[in-house]
Amino acid sequence: MSTGRDVPLRRLRLPRSTDSLTDRLWVLRRRWRTLLRLSVGTGGSFFLATTVLNHEQAFFAPIAAIIVLIAGAGLRGRTLFELVLGVAIGVLMGELLVLGIGRGAWQMALIVVFTVVVSTLLGLKGLALTQAATSSVLLAAIVPAVGAGNPAITRFLDALVGGVVGLAAILLIPRNPVRDIDREVQSILTRVADILGRIAQALRTVDADLADQQLAAARDMQPQVDVMTATAANVREIARMSPVRWSQREHVQTYVATVRDLDNAVRDTRVLARKASTLLRFREPVPADMESAIDGLARAFTIFADDLSERDDFEEARTVLVESAKLATNALTETMTINSATIAAQVRSLAADLLYASGYTRDEVDRRLDFT
Repeated sequence: MSTGRDVPLRRLRLPRSTDSLTDRLWVLRRRWRTLLRLSVGTGGSFFLATTVLNHEQAFFAPIAAIIVLIAGAGLRGRTLFELVLGVAIGVLMGELLVLGIGRGAWQMALIVVFTVVVSTLLGLKGLALTQAATSSVLLAAIVPAVGAGNPAITRFLDALVGGVVGLAAILLIPRNPVRDIDREVQSILTRVADILGRIAQALRTVDADLADQQLAAARDMQPQVDVMTATAANVREIARMSPVRWSQREHVQTYVATVRDLDNAVRDTRVLARKASTLLRFREPVPADMESAIDGLARAFTIFADDLSERDDFEEARTVLVESAKLATNALTETMTINSATIAAQVRSLAADLLYASGYTRDEVDRRLDFT
């Protein structure tokens, strides 16, 4: 007998994807390099392990290749090397312990603990440590075929073969580093330009709420900045290590050199948005032409976003930046407040950030922004 009001049972439903078939086909099209690497890595490693090394149970070679290709894609060379080492050590530790103590529940527990201890003493951490532990579990759980040779040696070699082939596939079939960093940098520039334009609108219309929204938007950019920084480290490594991308090293370096300056620009945009919001909330007078100066910044960021690698187009943006900084400085009057002075200072700082990104030295920036 039920007590109280019965609660109707509701059918559990899995969340439905909002992606259309066209979206998925587009994603699949972008992953053609990943698919090619997987086919080359798995097929190549299995061929080498079975044909060259004569291993009967060479399943771990393609598995190791997949681990490196999927988990290691986008990581730097040292991390990929540690990942391969982690897989190999896990395989070796697992097989050696299995030979000594056999298989079973308590043996697996001991194998995992011992593998983690040894891997930690060898300096492995993060993803490499995880792969060492999981590899030892896999080896402890799978019984090798009779006559397949020494499993500790064969599977250790299989892991190395698969890892090396996976690394080779990443280096010989790399992503386009210029396109990758170009996409991240352009996204940052475009978003900062949008925020700056809206800050200028907030000052023009005396809209404190709009300024607050831009402060929140600028703060939300930090994950995007982190992605850009990680991408820059990755593409620099690819351009340095991959023979296929050596011709793009100078082009990639042009982008990578701007990452720190763009990070500073995002931070300065946050300060600018916060001071604009404070100025408007305190109902302080908005200096004349200050919104025009910030609009100029937005325009300069938009120009840079078109193609950062085309240095021939930089002079127009540089001119706009200098004019914006000068306009902000001249906008200060005798009635200026701490907030309005800070806004003018941030306009100059943002102009300097982008001038640095365009290739200017510190002396050149100081000379262009010296209005005294």
